[in-house]
Amino acid sequence: MRILVLADIHANWAALSAIQERFDACFVLGDLVEYGADPIPCIEWVRQWATAAIRGNHDHSVAQRVPPPAGSGLRSLAAQTRQQHWNILSPTHLKYLSRLPVTQTLQLGGHRFHLVHATPRDPMDEYLANEPETWRTRLAGIESDFVLVGHTHLQCHLDLGKWQLVNPGSVGQPRDGDPRAAYVIIEDGRVELKRVAYDIDVSVRSLKNAGLTPDVLSLAESLLRTGGLPKS
Repeated sequence: MRILVLADIHANWAALSAIQERFDACFVLGDLVEYGADPIPCIEWVRQWATAAIRGNHDHSVAQRVPPPAGSGLRSLAAQTRQQHWNILSPTHLKYLSRLPVTQTLQLGGHRFHLVHATPRDPMDEYLANEPETWRTRLAGIESDFVLVGHTHLQCHLDLGKWQLVNPGSVGQPRDGDPRAAYVIIEDGRVELKRVAYDIDVSVRSLKNAGLTPDVLSLAESLLRTGGLPKS
């Protein structure tokens, strides 16, 4: 059983379409939308290919028409792409996002999987990176072999004894200094962290065509080209 695990696509179709892996099943861990400008093909791909998909905080904000946040930086990028999404997404797309479950537990290929965007304590918002002891506390009561998470945009695999914690990193907006699209393959219980290069120029052109203000466009381009590192 070969499972493709994706998270934090963030409306970056150029990045998602660059992942050309063979898979028997696909898990998507939320945040299909915002930050990028191509939500429609990303949502359609997940609808067609995901064996299981869950809701991220950005999916929730778009689907529930949460007022865009005030502020600068990532808040302004989320605000402007959220408005762009509302202008182009159909009611069917919004309904799909709104109906994504917050968590999901399933058994596949002889292993139990628990899917959550952030953490079991706070499924959509808690930010917890590679902290083994804190993760053990958060996972108390979770009866699964693999716990699959996203949200941090940081790729990792922690062997916590009872659980294998896996974050595939971000497909569309990595934050670890590597701009390549990040994902994971789990094959017969073995975890492989993977990356693939994609045409970032295509993503930048989409953002330009979306009508972002110059300051927000500059931020978005910098994030894509550096893998989330600030400008030097």
